[in-house]
Amino acid sequence: MSDYSFLYQLMHDTPLEQWAEQLPQQLKQLMAEPHGDYERWNKALQQLPEVGSCDIDFNADNLLVTTNNSIDMSQLEASLKQLQPWRKGPYQINELLIDTEWHSDWKWNRIKEHISPLKNRTILDIGCGNGYHCWRMHGAGARLVIGIDPSLLFLMQFKAIKHFMAPGDKEIPVYLLPMGIEHLPHALNAFDTVFSMGVFYHRRSPFDHLLQLKNALRKGGEVILETLIIEGHGGESLVPDGRYAKMRNVWFLPTADTMTQWMKRCGFEQIKIVDINQTSTQEQRSTSWMPYESLTDFLDPDDKNKTIEGYPAPRRATFIAQKPY
Repeated sequence: MSDYSFLYQLMHDTPLEQWAEQLPQQLKQLMAEPHGDYERWNKALQQLPEVGSCDIDFNADNLLVTTNNSIDMSQLEASLKQLQPWRKGPYQINELLIDTEWHSDWKWNRIKEHISPLKNRTILDIGCGNGYHCWRMHGAGARLVIGIDPSLLFLMQFKAIKHFMAPGDKEIPVYLLPMGIEHLPHALNAFDTVFSMGVFYHRRSPFDHLLQLKNALRKGGEVILETLIIEGHGGESLVPDGRYAKMRNVWFLPTADTMTQWMKRCGFEQIKIVDINQTSTQEQRSTSWMPYESLTDFLDPDDKNKTIEGYPAPRRATFIAQKPY
């Protein structure tokens, strides 16, 4: 299990202290039955090259790590490829580019000028994947970043990247917990900023998810929510009949106006739509680090504005709102 002792120290004497008291037991229970590939993934981590100090550019789109000692790059690539598929990134360690399925840097660059400054903020990133955006939040000056995602593979990828984060120096306050939002205490009222990007449409109850986000925030805190939408008017939403873009677990795709109504109904204020973007096959695609089906395979081969099932192609909007004081 990962060592979270420094995280518990950072949570002490803050609004997160009550959760810190529960968290060790939560993690023990969640890790009691590890994934069938856990041993293989853990072996890959153990085979990562030893490094001394590293220079890290958290604000580089590739999240650039430069080691100050020479390492066996072929060994590094072989170890990291044991952790495929790599979906969120990109990352670069020396000359090795981990060319992930998603250009997560594009999403970050679309929203970073619209969010409140993250300097000295305590941040929760829900459904964080392997933590790419968590590192970018740290680069923007956050005091503490906690990402949550139930996928154990994403945790192993996060640990692989953290292996290069200035070993021996002061620990970087970025953590990934292998859990979902349902594992958070009911009313934390603790985080300055909460991100939910690419999660909302996977939730069976949109209102429950919005209230969970609100309950995690302190008064006056900010939520950044990115989700799939459709074009249309207020009150309209799409509930796919079966799969959407080959995904089984897509429940609601509202219009932008409907999403705004839902957020208002849940008590959010100062709601803004800061970006609407149709996902391109350059932003989400198969690579040597994620060699399986990707967006091209999910779209109608004769009409890229439709999914293979005939629904509108993936179109994403980012909403920013505030919890009232």
